Amino acid sequence: MRIDYPAGSVDTQNSSKNELILGIEGTAWNLSIGIVSSEEVISSAESPYIPKSGGIHPREAAQHHADVILRVLREALEKMREKGYCEKDIRAVAFSIGPGLGPCLRVVATSARALALKWGVPLIGVNHCIAHVEIGRWMTGAEDPIVLYLSGANSQVLGYMAGRYRIFGETLDIGLGNALDKFARAVGLRHPGGPEIERLAERSSKYLPLPYTVKGMDFAFSGILSAAKRLAKEHPLEDVCYSLQETVFAMCTEVAERALALSEKNELLLVGGVGMNRRLQRMLREMCKDRGASFHMPPPEYMKDNGVMIAYTGLLMLKSGCTIKIEDSGVRPDYRPDEVEVRWR
Repeated sequence: MRIDYPAGSVDTQNSSKNELILGIEGTAWNLSIGIVSSEEVISSAESPYIPKSGGIHPREAAQHHADVILRVLREALEKMREKGYCEKDIRAVAFSIGPGLGPCLRVVATSARALALKWGVPLIGVNHCIAHVEIGRWMTGAEDPIVLYLSGANSQVLGYMAGRYRIFGETLDIGLGNALDKFARAVGLRHPGGPEIERLAERSSKYLPLPYTVKGMDFAFSGILSAAKRLAKEHPLEDVCYSLQETVFAMCTEVAERALALSEKNELLLVGGVGMNRRLQRMLREMCKDRGASFHMPPPEYMKDNGVMIAYTGLLMLKSGCTIKIEDSGVRPDYRPDEVEVRWR
């Protein structure tokens, strides 16, 4: 896939398809490194942190990232060399500067700074949420979509307007992925909980009433989580999982449809790890079909957290002059997407 830049945003005399960007992702559970050119994904390597029990502990996840990052880097660079490139082709190092878990972000930032200094190349701090959006646009060809971004910690509906990704709606309490994981742990399912809930939900079609919490353009999941835990003590787990999915996905679909109507856009892009759920995808496709809108989602490997999305967004940012100095590269655990000036669009 080739990247098309706005007129005047690229120094075409000095740009080359052989110039690569290396991106490091490690905001939470997955330590991943990706390398891209202006035309394709060159390489990708990862090492997910899987807790022995319970959820993600920030300190343990950070230690995992520190333990494996050299191995993951070597693997990504070796795949790059197999395609005929070398380290001298890497033009910049991008990293997930936030939002995310502070200890994990610091491991990634330290590694990115070291590589940028070693290779003598610019450093780029990438907003993790926007990286999900941009890899989705690149992989699907969506031009100006409303974005439904659903992951562990983040649940937002975004759209590009006036130089920024504006948030039309978002969770008022916890991210949808975290809510599903919390429910899964409460009923004895393994981590990550989303796929386990989906597997059980497919065995049922009996709906049990749950709170439906949409407030304007925002949604909330903590009350539904508490109610689902109570139902699980009295009803078959398959029925509770089915009801939980139907409720929370209907809420997300409603807010996404409102954003499409409000913005008068005609594309919907689904990104984030929760988006791999097949039932959610069907609901969104049906809504888009009814509205005459197109539905888009990237391949599964680019819906979860991945280094390729950081590298690709870093490439867009480099082309528009968005680099940072080492002394300004402190991590931002609460970095919102609407804080980023989007110069590349």
